[in-house]
Amino acid sequence: MNILQMLEELRSERQRLEEAILVIERLAAGGAKRRGRPPKWMAATKSAEGGTEPKKRRAFSAATRKKMAEAQRRRWAAKNAA
Repeated sequence: MNILQMLEELRSERQRLEEAILVIERLAAGGAKRRGRPPKWMAATKSAEGGTEPKKRRAFSAATRKKMAEAQRRRWAAKNAA
């Protein structure tokens, strides 16, 4: 194995460990269990850890889009008529 590659892997592992330690320290400083939305820093660490890709939108067929457009036009016409 290449020494430079090993160094790079060790540096990335050290960075992950430092981030984990930081999160645990923040959780310990927080004390009791919180209610509501998690703090911004916690959400940022979760997104950095997961690395998940955003969900792809579902594609509708042309016929379905046309049917949806017609239904919306009917709704608007009914609203405007009232």
